[in-house]
Order: sequence, then C-alpha cells, then structure tokens
Amino acid sequence: MASVNELGLAELAAALAAGTVTSTEATGAVLDRIEASQAGLNAFRIVRRAQALAEAAEADRKLAAGERTPLLGVPLAIKDDTDIVGAPTAFGCGGDFPAKTEDAESVRRLRAAGAVIVGKTNTCELGQLPFTSGDAFGHTRNPWNADRTPGGSSGGSAAAVAAGLVPAALGSDGAGSVRIPSAWNNLVGIKPQRGRISTWPLPEAFYGLTVNGPLARTVADAALLLDAASGPHAGDLHTPPALRVSDAVGRDPGRLRIALSLRIPFTATKTALDREVEARVHAVAGTLRRLGHEVTIADVHYGVLMGASFLPRSMVGINEALKRLPDPTVDPRTDHNALVGRILAPALFAARKAEPLLRKRTGQIFDEFDLVLAPTTATPPPGVHEIDGIGSWATDELITASCPYTWPWNVLGWPAVNVPAGFTATGLPVGAQLMGPESTEPLLVSVAAQLESELKWYEHRPAEWWNQPA
Repeated sequence: MASVNELGLAELAAALAAGTVTSTEATGAVLDRIEASQAGLNAFRIVRRAQALAEAAEADRKLAAGERTPLLGVPLAIKDDTDIVGAPTAFGCGGDFPAKTEDAESVRRLRAAGAVIVGKTNTCELGQLPFTSGDAFGHTRNPWNADRTPGGSSGGSAAAVAAGLVPAALGSDGAGSVRIPSAWNNLVGIKPQRGRISTWPLPEAFYGLTVNGPLARTVADAALLLDAASGPHAGDLHTPPALRVSDAVGRDPGRLRIALSLRIPFTATKTALDREVEARVHAVAGTLRRLGHEVTIADVHYGVLMGASFLPRSMVGINEALKRLPDPTVDPRTDHNALVGRILAPALFAARKAEPLLRKRTGQIFDEFDLVLAPTTATPPPGVHEIDGIGSWATDELITASCPYTWPWNVLGWPAVNVPAGFTATGLPVGAQLMGPESTEPLLVSVAAQLESELKWYEHRPAEWWNQPA
C-alpha cells in the first residue's frame, strides 16, 4: 500500500474501513510529518497531538466494532478561524486567547463523519490578505517554492495539503481565500454556495461574504469533504437546499456553453493579467473544447456597484472580528482597516440591499452560458516577504494586482471551483476558476472532474525541501 501521505482523502478513508491501516497509525504519521515540516513550511498554528491520538484510538475502536461513517479515523486540518473545543481561535492575530468551549458547526459535522482533527492551520490576521504571514507566527511558505507565499488567507491549509501533511483541509473564502491558495498550490478548492457549510457560531460571516470550503488534491476528495462538512445550524441566516456534491464526480454534464472571461473586475488600482497565467487559462479552455464543450470569449459585466457592495461588508466585518478578540496584538494595517470599517458602517445597509440587483445584472451571463471560466489570480504566487513592512495603500495595490478576480462571487454568494491550470516556466502553480449561479456546485464539480481526468494534476507533487536537514 502507498504510504499514508500519498493517499488522498477517499483512499485513506477506504483503507481505514478495510483495516489496511489504523487511524492511530495514520494520525501518528500525519503528526510526525507536521512536526518535521513546521520549521520550514510553518503551516500550523496549533497541533493537537495528544487530543488527535486519543480521537484516533477511539476511531479505531469504532472501526473494529464495525461502525462506518464517511471519514471515520481520517486525520484532517481546519483553519484557525474555526472553533474547536479546547483550543483558542486566534484568527492570525497575536495575543493570549481563551480556549473555545464549543465546536463550530462545521467541526461538529466533521467529527460526526468520523474525522480526527490534527490541528489548526495558519491564516493571516482576520483573513485579510492573499498571503499567510504575521508577527504572531511568522511566514507560511509555499511547498512548491520556499521563497513564495502559499497565498491566503487559507494558506496554511493549502500548504498542509500540497505538502502531503494531511489529505485535505477546511478553509474559508471571503474574497478568494480558498481559491487563491488552491491556485498557487496545485489544488482543487471549492467555494460553495453561501450557507452550504455553516459559519456558526456566526449566523453569517463578514456580512455574507465569507463561506467555508475544502482544499484537496482531487475533485473527489474536495467534494467528499464538502459533503461531510455541509449542513445548517438552526441559527444560520443562509440555508440553501441540501445537495450531495460527491454524486456529481464522474457524471457527464453534457455539452455546456462556457464563457471564457478574462476581464478584471473594477479596481481602484492598476491591474493586469500575467501572460503566463493567461496562457494557462486558455489551455484549460482548450481542454474543455476537446471535451466537447463550447467555449466562447465573453466577459462578465461586474460594474462599479459590485465593489461598493464588497468594501463596507469586508471592512465592517474586519472591525467586528477584531472586537471579538480579547486584547489582540495586530499589524497597524489591521487597525487601519478596522478604522475604515467603523467609517463605512453607515453604508452597510445599502451594500446589502444592492445584492439582488447585482445578482440580476451579473447573472445575465447565464442567459447565454451555463458556466464561466476565468483566471483565479492575475499573477503567479508573489514572494513570501513582498507583503512585509509596507503601508496600507501599498498593501492594497499589491493584493489587488495579484488577486482581482475572485471577490465578486463572494458578494453574490454563488459557488466557484479552482482547478489547477498548470505551471509557469519557473515551476509555480497557477489556477483557473469555474463559476456558476446559485447552488451549481454539482455542475461545477462534474466539469472539474472532467478536466482532472484529462489534466491529471494530482500526479504532480512538490519536492520535499521542508524535510531536508538544514
């Protein structure tokens, strides 16, 4: 049998159910790999060694007794914006925070599916950046290149999965924070329909911008984790009709009309699509054509109002997330954004009222097309230190230049899937996103699985520099 780190989520779940490996063995191997990688990759904020091994032993007892649940005994990671009993939720910030006394609803559901949570992955302060770094924990690095960021804000989850530390991980996406690090780590990342995975104990996160979503090496693994984590809490504001995404893996979606949209949504700073990224997205479009789909260059019309809806929700959300932490230590740029949030609070009502109009206007693309294909990012992953020590405006310029494509779908609340689109000439991963209207995760997943069957991105793994002696 392949070593535990080479197995995907579904493969490891099957091996555990078949008894060819125990949860204690699998979890111990994962914990050892995390420990060995931490000095180099720095993917984890918290490692739950004792608790995870105890949970694995309990999973082994259930497996031996014949009990079966979808993820029974499988070691997974969650992002450090998600509550788990007995650990603090720092959300990338510095400070001494109390341990949580209840699991987030997503964690409760993962536990009900049998998963063993080995730890919490690093994220930037309050999920604001497509970088994963901060004074509280240092820099998380990209497994494909130690000098590059893994992206953010779910960069710790992406690094952990790409490096084979865990078979899959949960992240969150408020402006691309699952899709961006997935693109920059050769992973599948699903931003589901708003409410598909509960954000409880928050009825909604960042005024509906942020959703939880899976990162994995294959479409089937991402879909399996999405299904396991999905489902509402009674207090959720958004409860889309239930669906099972895994059933769409391998399903023929039929011949689709797909819009290839390279237009960058309105930004206040200079942006341009990198030529290598553009070429890789065109190559994905070519693969879709070979699969029988009709792919036509046609731009989504986002409009200025999209940004006017996004900004108050994100900035007010930052201010409120900061206030929920007792006496945090944060970067001056975080304090600045929280101040902007306090200033923009009066615009929040209008920002939310604009949503139906934005859905109607942007959704006109789906009168002619079934799906949209677009770049996930405008550039390959930037240098890991490019975000360090610069001011708020320079930070905005940097993150907008790198990642202008993903945030509108957070405003709309609709699903999107990052698929690996290949590598630059210097070996850096880039991605493309498939985007659909409301609750189209099954269609997106079926097309992503078609692409995977042709492109076989899961066969490419980074060289393990992080385990080499200094």
